[in-house]
Amino acid sequence: MPDKTLKCKDCGKEFIFSEGEQEFYKERGLENEPQRCNECRQERKKQRNNSGGGNRGNFSQGNRGSGRGF
Repeated sequence: MPDKTLKCKDCGKEFIFSEGEQEFYKERGLENEPQRCNECRQERKKQRNNSGGGNRGNFSQGNRGSGRGF
């Protein structure tokens, strides 16, 4: 499995998807190749972490636990 040259969907720069990275993806059952170069992935990750929303997967408590029925 030779290295592949891919094009970043954000900045358009070409980057290498190495043989080792391909094996890593395959071992974990990841079927899609990366779409962003390392720099754009890091920037995107940083933006997500700094977004302040942070409510992913968390549910509002609302009236749960109030002891009332439906």
